[in-house]
Amino acid sequence: MTKKTIFDTQVLGHPAGLFVLFFTEMWERFSFYGMRVLLINFLTMTLIGYNPGWAWSTENAGALFGTYVMLLYLTPILGGIIADKITGYRWAVIIGAVIITLGHVSMAFETEVSLYLGLALLVIGTGFFKPNMVSFVSEMYKDLPEKKDAAYTIFYMGVNSGAFFGMMLCGYLAERIGWSWGFGLAGVFMLLGTIQFWFAKPLFGSIGSEPRKQEKKETTNDAKQEEEKLNPFTTLDKILVALSAIIGIGYALNDPLSKIWNIDLFGWAATSGLKGQYVMVIVGLIAFFYLIGSRIMRYTTIVRDRMLTVVIFAFFVVFFWLSFEQGASSLVIFARDNIERELQGNWAVLYNIFNALLTVIPLLLITYVLFLLVKKTYKKIFPAVVVLLVCFSLVWGIASWMLQRDFKTTAYSVSYQTYEQTDTQGRTTYIPITEENRVARPDLKIVERTTIIGVADYHLKVGQEIKLLSKNNKNTSFGYVDAEKEQWAKQRGAELNTDNGLIVAQVKEERDNWVETTVSWFSILNSFFIIALASLFSRWWDSKYNPPAAMKYGIGLLMLSVGFGLLALGSHGVTHGVKVSMLWLVFAYMFNTMGELCLSPVGLSYVSKLVPARMIAFMFGVWYLAVAIGHKLAAVLGGQIENITREYSLSTFFLIFTIVPAVAGVLIILINPFVKKLMHGVK
Repeated sequence: MTKKTIFDTQVLGHPAGLFVLFFTEMWERFSFYGMRVLLINFLTMTLIGYNPGWAWSTENAGALFGTYVMLLYLTPILGGIIADKITGYRWAVIIGAVIITLGHVSMAFETEVSLYLGLALLVIGTGFFKPNMVSFVSEMYKDLPEKKDAAYTIFYMGVNSGAFFGMMLCGYLAERIGWSWGFGLAGVFMLLGTIQFWFAKPLFGSIGSEPRKQEKKETTNDAKQEEEKLNPFTTLDKILVALSAIIGIGYALNDPLSKIWNIDLFGWAATSGLKGQYVMVIVGLIAFFYLIGSRIMRYTTIVRDRMLTVVIFAFFVVFFWLSFEQGASSLVIFARDNIERELQGNWAVLYNIFNALLTVIPLLLITYVLFLLVKKTYKKIFPAVVVLLVCFSLVWGIASWMLQRDFKTTAYSVSYQTYEQTDTQGRTTYIPITEENRVARPDLKIVERTTIIGVADYHLKVGQEIKLLSKNNKNTSFGYVDAEKEQWAKQRGAELNTDNGLIVAQVKEERDNWVETTVSWFSILNSFFIIALASLFSRWWDSKYNPPAAMKYGIGLLMLSVGFGLLALGSHGVTHGVKVSMLWLVFAYMFNTMGELCLSPVGLSYVSKLVPARMIAFMFGVWYLAVAIGHKLAAVLGGQIENITREYSLSTFFLIFTIVPAVAGVLIILINPFVKKLMHGVK
C-alpha cells in the first residue's frame, strides 16, 4: 500500500485505519483490565457476604493469577510466529479476538470449570491478538517511518484508555451488582470490538491479509560484518531451549495445581528442604543461563558486550515487575480490607466531583476522536461505525448510571452488636453477632458498635431493624441486605451448613454527603497518572538532562521503592478494625507510575538497538520471559499478604517491596559506567 493510498482517508493527519486499530485495541484492553481487576478480589471474597466469591486464600489465588499472567507474556511469541508464517496479522487478530470473547463469556458463568476454561481461552486468544496488533501498526507505516512514533503514541493512548474505562466500569458493576456483570461486560466489549474490526476491513486494503513471505535483513548500528556473522543453533542449544521451555511451562501449571488441588507434577524431584517444582526451576534456570551465555560468547567482543547489556536489563526488569504488579494482587486485597474507602461530608462531595471529571473529560476527548472518524469513514465502513456508536452509547450509559448512583446514594448510621475478643498479644477484635451465632458467651463481652452504610435503591427509616452482610473479609465494612438477598443468604448458609452471616442492625440516623469508593477505583490511578505525567517525562527524555538507560532503570526502581515505602509507613501500627487513609494508596500509585514511565523507554527499544539481527527473536523471547517471571513472582509474593500480615504486620509486607527495588535500583546505578561501556556508543 503506497503512501498516497494509505492517506486517502485521514483523521488528525493519520490514516483512518489507525483509529480503527486504536478502538479495537481499546476494547481489548477494556476487557483484559476489566477482568484483571476483578479476579483476585472475586476468588478471595467469602462464600457468604454482600458480594460473595470463592473464599480462596490469597496464596492460592495468587498462584492461579500468576500462572495466568505469566502465560500471557509467553504465548504472544508463538502467536507472532503463526501470523508471520501462516495466517497474516489480520486473521491472527480476528482469531485472537474471537477466542478472547469466548473466554470472557465463559468466565461470566462463575463455575469452576468455566473459570479455568475462560482463563485458558484468554491466554490463547491474547497470544494471537497482542503481538499482531502492534505488527499491524508497524506494517501500516512501513513506508512512512517519519510518522511511526506519532502513530504508536496514538495507539498506546488507546491501550491506556481501554485499561482506564475497563477497570472503572467492569469494577463498578461487579462490586455494586455482581461479579457476573463485571466479567460479562468485559466480554460484551471484546465482542463488539471484534465485529468493529471485521467491518472496517476496507480501510486496510491488503495490509496484514497475507503472511510475510520474506523478512528484510535487519542490522543494528555497528559494524555490519560483526552483526551478520552466522551463529546457528546447535543441537545442544535446541535441547536446552526445549528443556527450559518444558520446565518453565511445567512450573507455571504445577504451582496452582499443587497448591489448589494437591496435584504435584514434580513431587518426585523434591528434596528434604525444597519442593520438587523449585528444584526443577533451578535446573531450568541453569540450563537457560548456560544457553544464553554460550550463544553470546560465540559473537565478537562488541556484539557480545551489547547482548550482555540486554541480559542485565532483563535481570533488573524482573525486580521492577515483581513489585509493580502488586497492583493486581496484594494492593487489591489491601484496598478492600484495609483502606478507608468511605468518605463523608466535604470529602465525599470533592470525591464525587473529581470522579465525575475523571470520567467525563477523557470520555469527551475520545468521543471527539470517534466523531472525527465517523465523519470521515461512515460511507466506507458504515457497519463498523454503527458498532462503534453502540459501544460508546453503552460506555456513556454505564458511566452516567455510575455517577448518578454515587451522587444519590443515601447514608445511614446503624448500630449492631459484636463480641469483643482479645488475643494473647493484647490485640482486640470485634466479631459481629449474626442471627446464627447469637448464643450465650459468658467468656466474651458484648459491645454495641456503629457503622455507616450506603443505600442507593431504598429509603430506610430511623429506628428500622435491618439486616447487614459483610463487604470484606475483615468484617469492617457492611452493606444493606434487601429481602431477596436475605433469602439468598439463608439458602446459601443452609446449603453450606454454615452461618448465613446475616447481622441484625438498627438504623440510628440518616447522613448527608457520603460515598464509598470501589476497590477497583484505585487501579485506574495508574492509567490516570500515565496520561497526566507522560508528557512531562517525555520532555525530560528529550532534554539535555536525559539520563543513560541504566540510570533510568535505577530511577524507576527507586520511585517504586518510594511508593511502597509510603504504604509501609501508612500501615505501620495498624490494628484490626483500623483503616488506612486512601491518600497513602493514591500517592503510592503515583510514584509507582512514575517508576513505570522511567523504565518504559528503556526496554524493548534497546533490544532492537543492541542485538544483531539473527538473535533479535531469541533476545525478545528472553526479555518477555523476564517480564513473565516478574509477573509470576509478583502474584506469588502478593499472595503472601495474609500470611506475612498474620505473622508479622502489614507494614512488614510492604517493606519487602520497599527494600527489594531500592537495592536493585542502587545496584544498577552503581554499575551504570560498566553498562555504558558495554553498550559501545549506543544511545
